[in-house]
Amino acid sequence: MDDAYTVKVTALESGEETPEQLQALKSGDCFLVADGWGDLREGAEGLFDNDTRILSRLVLRVGQARPSRLSSGVSQDNVFFTCHSTNRPLPPMGGKSAPAGVLHLERRRFLWERRMFERIRISNHGVEDVLLPLSVDYGADFADIFEVRGTVRARKGEIAPPGTDGRRVTFSYMGLDGVERRSCVAFSEPPARMSASRAEFMFSLPRGRTLDLYVECGADRCDAPSPERWRVHALQARLAMRAKRRRGASLRGPRSPRFNDWLDQSRADVALLTTELPTGPYPYAGTPWFSTPFGRDGIITAWQMLWLDPSLAKGVLTYLAMRQATESSAFADSAPGKIMHETRRGEMSALGEVPFGLYYGGVDTTCLFVALAGAYARRTGDLETIRRLWPNLIAAVGWMKDYGDVQGTGLIAYQRAAETGLSNQGWKDSEDSIFHSDGRFPKGPIALLEVQGYAYSAWQAMADLGRALDDPGAAEWAAKAESTRDLVEERFWLEDEQFYAVALDGDGAPCRAIASNAGHLLFTGLPSADRARAVTRRMLSAEFRSGWGIRTLATGQARFNPMSYHDGSVWPHDTAMAAAGMARYGERRAVAMLLNEIYSAATHFQLRLPELFCGFERLTGEPPIAYPVACLPQAWAAGSVFMMMQAALGVSVDAIEGLVEVDDPTLPPGIEHLVLSNLQVGEAVVDVAFERLNGQTVVAPRRHRGDVRVRMLR
Repeated sequence: MDDAYTVKVTALESGEETPEQLQALKSGDCFLVADGWGDLREGAEGLFDNDTRILSRLVLRVGQARPSRLSSGVSQDNVFFTCHSTNRPLPPMGGKSAPAGVLHLERRRFLWERRMFERIRISNHGVEDVLLPLSVDYGADFADIFEVRGTVRARKGEIAPPGTDGRRVTFSYMGLDGVERRSCVAFSEPPARMSASRAEFMFSLPRGRTLDLYVECGADRCDAPSPERWRVHALQARLAMRAKRRRGASLRGPRSPRFNDWLDQSRADVALLTTELPTGPYPYAGTPWFSTPFGRDGIITAWQMLWLDPSLAKGVLTYLAMRQATESSAFADSAPGKIMHETRRGEMSALGEVPFGLYYGGVDTTCLFVALAGAYARRTGDLETIRRLWPNLIAAVGWMKDYGDVQGTGLIAYQRAAETGLSNQGWKDSEDSIFHSDGRFPKGPIALLEVQGYAYSAWQAMADLGRALDDPGAAEWAAKAESTRDLVEERFWLEDEQFYAVALDGDGAPCRAIASNAGHLLFTGLPSADRARAVTRRMLSAEFRSGWGIRTLATGQARFNPMSYHDGSVWPHDTAMAAAGMARYGERRAVAMLLNEIYSAATHFQLRLPELFCGFERLTGEPPIAYPVACLPQAWAAGSVFMMMQAALGVSVDAIEGLVEVDDPTLPPGIEHLVLSNLQVGEAVVDVAFERLNGQTVVAPRRHRGDVRVRMLR
C-alpha cells in the first residue's frame, strides 16, 4: 500500500494505541476510529469522511474523570460499538458524593449515511439519588488522512471559529482546494453550559432509574438527536449489513461454534469493508489508513470471494474499468490502459500534494484485472459483462505489451516515474522488500516473479475470452501466455536453490532472495509440476512456516526480520494464495494444515485476522505476536479463509457448463463436516455437503434447483 514502510515505522515509533486497542466502524466513505472507551483523542482517532477528519476530539467525562472501563468491543456484524463502564467517585454535590461503581454507563454507537449516532445510557444502581455532572469535549481539525498519518504540510486552509446554538456546535474549514468542509455535534438535551470545545450537563438521576443522552456527529448540519432517530437508523444500518453478509453462498461448519464464528466474523469483515458504489459493491482495503478503493486489494479480495459471491468481482471490474488510465503521467505513474492502484478524495490529493488522488503505481494490478475477468467469466458465464468490459481488457493487455514490458524482454517490470511515487510497486511495496541475496537493493527496472505469473494468467484469460467472443487475437494471446511461461522458467528458476528468484534487476540478474512471492506463482499455475513440488516442499519447511502461517521471507535470508512489514512477517492473504497454489498441484492436505494454522492464529485475534502479524516461531502455549499497527479489519485478510476453504475442498464452478467440480476434498483437522449452501451456478442453485468418513472426505449434493451437476474428480 502507499508509503507503507514510512507509515508503519512512524506509527511504531509514536507509541500510539495498536489496532487491537482501537475500535473501528465504517459505513460507505465514512469511518470512525476510537479508543476502547469510545473516545476520540486525536492521534490516529477520529471520524473521517472522504479522507478528511471531520471530528478529531470527542471525550466523555463523568464528574471530571474518565469512567472506569469494564468492557468494550464491536458487535460481530460490525454495526455497533459498545463500551460498558462505571463511575469513579463523584465530587460532592449538595453535601453528598456518590461512591465509585454505582453508575453503569453504556456508550452504544453506529454509523449510517455519513453520520455517527450514539446513545449514552446511564443507570443508577446506588441506594441514593445522584447529581451527575457529565461533560463532552469535542473538536474538529479537518486534517487530511495523510496528515493524520504523519505527512507535514507547509500550508493549510482556514478553520472558522465553531458556532453554537444551545444544543449543537458546528465546525467549518475552507481548504486550499477551495472546498468548504463542515461538521457538527448535536445533543438530544441542552447542556447547562456549552462552549466551542465543551458541553457540560448536570443530571439528577434517582436511584434505580436510567437516563439516555443521544449524540449525533456528521459531515453537515445535524438534526436534533432523538430516541426515534436512533432506533430507525440503527435498524436501517443493521438491515443493510445483514443484506451484504447474506449475499451469495454460505459455508457452515460443525456444531462447534468457534469455527462458525470465525467464518461469520470473516464474512462480516468483508461486508463491513464493502461499499455500495454506483458501479456495484467494492471491498475497500482496510481501516484505518486504507478505507478507500485499492486496485490490487479489491481484485484479490473479489477473487477470494468469487466462488461464493461473484457480485464483488463484477463490481470491482466495473469500477476499475471506469478509472482506467487514458494518458501518461509521471506524477500519477499512469499510461494508457493501466489499471488504478489507489484513489483518494482528500484535500492533499486534490491539490497534488500527494499523487494518490488517482494513482497508478502498481505494476501488478493491470494483469490481475484481466486475470480476474477471465476467472469471473468462468465462474458466472456472464459474457454480457465481459462484452461491456472488452475495450478495457484490450486496452489493459495493450498496456502490458507497450508499457509494462519496459525493456522489450517479454517481462512486466516497473520503475517509478517520479520521486513522489512508490519505490516498489508489487504487493510488497515497502522500500526494503526487494533485494539481492546479500541485501543490496536492485537497480531498476525490476521484474517481480509473481507479476509474471499474473501476466501469464492474464494472457490465458484473454485467449479463453477471445475464443468465447470469436476475437481473432485469441491465438496470439495463447502464444503469449506460453512464451511468458518459458521466460519465467528460464530466467527466474534457481537450480541450486530449487526455488525461484524473487525478481530480476535492471540488468536481468536474478535477485536470489527466497521469498513467499513464489507461492503466488503457484497460484497462477505457471510452474512445471516438478518445480511446483520443489517450491511447495520448501515453503512447507520451517524456513517459511512459522506455525501460524507462511512467512513473507525465508529465515536466514538477508534482511529477514520477523517484526518487519514484508521481510519475515506473516500475511494471511499471502498464505492463502500460496495454499491455493499448492492445491492446484494436488497438495490439499498441506492446504488443510495451513488453514488450521491460520485458524489457530485467528483464535488469538478474537477471530478477526489482522493485515499481518509477526513471523516468530510458534511456541507451545503462546499466542502469535501482533504487528502493532496492522490494519484491522483488512479485506484480503478477512477473505483469506474463504480462498483456503475453496482450495482445501477442491471446489471449482463452471457456470457455462453448469458444473460444480470437487477434486480430492480435504477437511481441516477437527472439522468433521461442512455444508456449502445456496451456491449459484448460472440460473441454478445447489447445496453441497462434505463429511469425513473413515479418514476420507465424501461429498453429497443436497437441495438443488435448475440444471446443475456436481462431479467428483477423485
